[in-house]
Amino acid sequence: MEALGRHLLLELYDCNHEALNDVDGITDAMTHAAEVSGATILKIEFHKFAPIGVSGMIIIAESHLSIHTWPEYGYAACDVFTCGDRIDPYLAVDYLVTHLDAKSSSIIEMKRGILRDQKYQPLKHKQDIKQEEQ
Repeated sequence: MEALGRHLLLELYDCNHEALNDVDGITDAMTHAAEVSGATILKIEFHKFAPIGVSGMIIIAESHLSIHTWPEYGYAACDVFTCGDRIDPYLAVDYLVTHLDAKSSSIIEMKRGILRDQKYQPLKHKQDIKQEEQ
């Protein structure tokens, strides 16, 4: 099935509480997760809540990575949304699970942009990329 993008919804449980509350550490982890996946980083924005918690987003040329943490529960919700076939979002997920010391995690993958008028043909932008590479 051809789609414009893949959206990974990542649930991280029983994480390191201190790591989830460290805005600089979360920023570094999310940035590195984007880099190891092969993404092109465009903008980085993170916020530390009072008294605890961090939310933030990495805007990438291929879409985005985001995180929202609840240190008091040892929980983080992450999105890794990528378009195209040039990067591997699962490398970002693996890095985040390890870096935040998650004892358990779950992933739901959603295909985004399944265009009905493209039933049996590659999507136009993928055809253009393949022609450029030749």
